[in-house]
Amino acid sequence: MNTENKREDVPLTSQERSIGDIIRDARSLSAAEVEKVLAYQRDKGVRFGEAAVALGLASEDDVLSALAKQFHYPMASAERRVSSPELVTLNQPFSVQAEAIRAARSQVTMRLHGAAQTQDTTAVAVISPEHGDGKTYFAANLAVSLAQLGGRTLLVDADLRSPRQHEVFCVSNAAGLSNVLSGRAEAQVIQAVEGVAGLFVLPGGSIAPNPLELVERPAFALLMRELCAKFDNVIVDTAAASNGADACVVAAKCGSAIVVARKNACKYEALQDLVASLAGSSVNVLGAVMNEY
Repeated sequence: MNTENKREDVPLTSQERSIGDIIRDARSLSAAEVEKVLAYQRDKGVRFGEAAVALGLASEDDVLSALAKQFHYPMASAERRVSSPELVTLNQPFSVQAEAIRAARSQVTMRLHGAAQTQDTTAVAVISPEHGDGKTYFAANLAVSLAQLGGRTLLVDADLRSPRQHEVFCVSNAAGLSNVLSGRAEAQVIQAVEGVAGLFVLPGGSIAPNPLELVERPAFALLMRELCAKFDNVIVDTAAASNGADACVVAAKCGSAIVVARKNACKYEALQDLVASLAGSSVNVLGAVMNEY
């Protein structure tokens, strides 16, 4: 049997294809252009991607996209980068910011696993003292990074005062959490995120006049338990603590919390007060994140 011919009939997976093959196909490089890149590569002792960029036959984005495809790592399209600039884990997966998010993800998963024997839920509330601390940014990127590990991850926007996750992910906010909690839920309030397998968003929904009462009701705790049974990870964005007790109530219903503070902006007293307000509850504070992005 002619094994060479047999092999040619079998399509290569992304991991089997080289970076050069992926760049060649993406840029529709001719045989002459490929040979030119290979010659430059041999002469300079550099990688194919570096050679192609140096010769103007590919861009840095082409190389990053090829790496992402080779290792099955989600990367945002050009359109998504414009519409969702805050999603650094998708837009710039090899950046310092994305690496910091992945480091935080590792800490979260390890600490949740360590607390698994005492915690009934894997839901994690992301809380912060003030507006602008970056909790929405952190919650969104943490959710993306968790989804990239596999399994099903849900991001819940429980900031019922000024929800923004629908803007970050470009999904509809016609109905969401506030509608569910007020008994006016519509079908399919949980939406899949395009381009990120296993990631779903439950937006905040209509602005409610009584946000604190909605999350204090038993329905919210019941909903969280139901969601935790259906998803491997549940990340919950919250309102800034300066707006009221919403964040602390949501954290108590979730069971775990991460505190986000902005470097050189957040006041120590405000951060201390927020953590102290959780002291009398059963919330497992996983740690604090100092945001400088």
